[in-house]
Amino acid sequence: MGYDEVIVQLGDFGRYQMIIYTLICLTSIPVAFHKLAGVFLLAKPDFRCALPTDLDESASYELPAQLKELAYPATDNCAYYELAYANGSYYRTSNDTHSCSRYIYDQSRYQNSAVTEFDLVCDRGFLAATSDSMFMLGVLLGSIIFGQLSDKYGRKPIFFASLVIQVIFGVVAGVAPEYFSYTLARIVVGSTTSGVFLVAYVIAMEMVGPAKRLYAGIFVMMFFSIGYMLTAAFAYFIHDWRWLQIALTLPGLLFMCYYWIIPESVRWLLSKGRKADAIQVIQKAARFNRVDITTDALEALLDEGASCKEEQKLGQDETDDDCEEARPPSVWDLLHYPNLRRKTLVIFFDWLVCTGVYYGLSWSTNNLGGNVLLNFVISGAVEIPAYCFLLLTLNRWGRRSILCGCMLVAGVSLLLTIIVPQDMHWLTVTCAMVGKLAITGSYGTIYLFSSEQFPTVVRTVGMGAASMVSRLTGMLAPYLNALAILWPPLPLVIYGALSLAAGCLSLLLPETHNRPTLETIADGERFGKKQPADAYLETGKELRETHETQPLNSVQANGNGHKF
Repeated sequence: MGYDEVIVQLGDFGRYQMIIYTLICLTSIPVAFHKLAGVFLLAKPDFRCALPTDLDESASYELPAQLKELAYPATDNCAYYELAYANGSYYRTSNDTHSCSRYIYDQSRYQNSAVTEFDLVCDRGFLAATSDSMFMLGVLLGSIIFGQLSDKYGRKPIFFASLVIQVIFGVVAGVAPEYFSYTLARIVVGSTTSGVFLVAYVIAMEMVGPAKRLYAGIFVMMFFSIGYMLTAAFAYFIHDWRWLQIALTLPGLLFMCYYWIIPESVRWLLSKGRKADAIQVIQKAARFNRVDITTDALEALLDEGASCKEEQKLGQDETDDDCEEARPPSVWDLLHYPNLRRKTLVIFFDWLVCTGVYYGLSWSTNNLGGNVLLNFVISGAVEIPAYCFLLLTLNRWGRRSILCGCMLVAGVSLLLTIIVPQDMHWLTVTCAMVGKLAITGSYGTIYLFSSEQFPTVVRTVGMGAASMVSRLTGMLAPYLNALAILWPPLPLVIYGALSLAAGCLSLLLPETHNRPTLETIADGERFGKKQPADAYLETGKELRETHETQPLNSVQANGNGHKF
């Protein structure tokens, strides 16, 4: 009997677990603040070049239509004509244009933003997209760095270290004097979102019994969606981007009191041989839940935490070391065998599309027309029914049909924006929001589906690699959204085409619902193949082969896995 069985004895979701889980879920809200804040921090209002006659820094953006037509080229906001004034009217001195030396921004929608303060327009326009892209690079780096640190030093200290760093650099971003220091601070904040969310997610899942983990995982995402919508509330009341950044950061201070409430991960304590500390945490939960745990049940934790650490110290240099199978495998194991390689590449592509389209749509509400705040709130609100849909269907309809169906719906709805007239903003928003709802459903499904596709011996490596690869499209999404300047629906069309392609390719993956867990590389290679070996899987018999006899090299000592 192991840790999962002890959790069941405590109660799959007893009072203690419910309180700890809810407190942990709340930390998803400031993570959403930071991930979505770029929509308002880097908002790009309409602008024009300051004319020589605009001597005052507070000159109005609005100009008489005739003067505006005379002063600016019809298709270029980054240049102006030299004008002269005589006989009560303006006229052009020549047809040669001049580059802008100063800009005047429309303040009817945004009082200011990092774009207006750092003049991230025209030749510097790409820097706004680069800042958001670098934020996602920080998320990627944080997944690696904080994942490694939490494995070494524990979940709890890294969780709180991430919170402290997040608050400090969140404030630094709000007072940054120029673009590069602002972007650097945002990179650090991005990295801490991984340290806070992913580590907290692990702790939360470990507090819940196996039968409740599907629901618990989805409810964590719902709290993220709540933070998504609350970001718009902050933006509604706070119009200065610096104060907005600081206001979105300071709620992180509230979670510092968790230090005296949130326990260390029991599984981590066991993996480090700290069995007495692990038993102490379990006993505290049992007392709170008014449940009696027998001594035998607690002693079973010793087996859960048993490892080959001592044997590795004694026989580290021996090629036949008994602990060799515990060494982390590599991504090469997933790409070396034909069937596993095909499934792995499809899974990687699905992750790329889910991440890119999700963040691309989340960050593109400024491009949809109409009320930006309303668009943003709707974009966050549609995630709630998407997650409710998953709760009702994931264990009934199967993973593949839901993943494929959601991606196809997202693809079709986004591609429909091609035929929507540009003045029908409401219809464009509707298509985009249907796409957002559908891609949220696929995003929630891909976590579970891909974890079931990878065999146990390479599951951590596979999920880590998929998550890492997916950050590439997260970094690319801000640049794709910038293409709206060429044609407003273009980013949506690209996202739609990618979703459609991913939905079709997902049909190549075998269904995993109600199938036995894949344990070895051999299981993973055979799963989904049309051959007699499938019969073993269909009858529920797990394919198990020893390391010495199986023909596939299922474990490698040179692996490089990361937990995310």
